[in-house]
Amino acid sequence: MASITIRNLDERVKTGLRVRAAVHGCSMEEEVRRILRVAVEDDAAPADLVASIRARVEPFGGVELTLPSREPVREPPRLG
Repeated sequence: MASITIRNLDERVKTGLRVRAAVHGCSMEEEVRRILRVAVEDDAAPADLVASIRARVEPFGGVELTLPSREPVREPPRLG
């Protein structure tokens, strides 16, 4: 396992991490590992735009779109 050191961490952030860890019943170090794990997993989300949009909309029941009717293609211009 790798380890990192974080310097110049704001005291409010450290306090927030300590409180958050206590709420979740774990150490502050474990809480930071959880936060980093989630952040990295979110970045690894599929690059498929349709899948990303669907994943965001489905929890709200989805969206029904009314598509406009298609019109016939017009004749191309005659050149020369």
